[in-house]
Amino acid sequence: MNRTASTARHAVSAWLQAAPLAAVFAVFFVLPLALVGMVSLWQATEYELIPAISLDSYRAIFEGCGASLVTPGQDLCVTLGTYASTLKFGLLTWAITAVLGFAIAWFLAFHVKSQGLQTLLFIVCTVPFWTSNVIRMISWVPLLGRHGLVNQCLLALGVVEQPVEWLLFSDFSVVLAFVHLYTMFMIVPIFNAMMRIDRSLLEAARDNGASPWQTMWHVVLPLSRTGIIIGSIFVLALVMGDFVTVGVMGGQQIASIGKVIQVQTSYLQFPLAAANAVILLAVVLMMIVALMRLVNLRKEL
Repeated sequence: MNRTASTARHAVSAWLQAAPLAAVFAVFFVLPLALVGMVSLWQATEYELIPAISLDSYRAIFEGCGASLVTPGQDLCVTLGTYASTLKFGLLTWAITAVLGFAIAWFLAFHVKSQGLQTLLFIVCTVPFWTSNVIRMISWVPLLGRHGLVNQCLLALGVVEQPVEWLLFSDFSVVLAFVHLYTMFMIVPIFNAMMRIDRSLLEAARDNGASPWQTMWHVVLPLSRTGIIIGSIFVLALVMGDFVTVGVMGGQQIASIGKVIQVQTSYLQFPLAAANAVILLAVVLMMIVALMRLVNLRKEL
């Protein structure tokens, strides 16, 4: 009887300890998502929102998409084309940041022996984050513009005869800005995973004749998988929902689903924007679930 009462008290105590965090989670995460989902089912006219359950917004989003999937050679509908563009940016950014993040984390974890120097280099990596994202993006304009520093150098060296147009307000500039903004989100979890690797495993690999590349591929990379997955989740989630970077670096000419939601909201098309937000959330969640199936985060962490 006493054991049962003690277990009940522990259970009540655990729930009380978790209650404040659960309340914050419910108010600032669950409730807003529920409101977005509810508004996505409303009807809208030019003058008012009608709180009636309807799938009109979802039908409007995917209007004409069925024919584009069935008919060979036909262009994708606007919605699928926008999602394809957003996924393209996400995958390109993920691939580049994964390579850069792994290389930088490898250098910091295994080649920088001093903990003080590691801290200093981390601070250097975070210096760009001391300013806003918009300022960091605008800083690329004097470098990549038609009359920017890069074009002036290329012209002076005789590499090109005319300024390169695709350096700015293009897919290249958008991906470059994404990599600039989000590489740190890949470095930190990978570095944390590498610091937990037992160094005796690396010595054992070297003693057995493994080259540095073999050690990296067969020892470090598998043991860093958790950090890579966590960094991938951060980067993909951030890129998929970003609209400021696409707007600024794309010259307001490149489509992304985040930009579509922002435009719809500015025109007070709240049910359409909410429906797009729900679809985007579902896509991102599917990507996260697929990534989490590659590693047991609860067990690894």
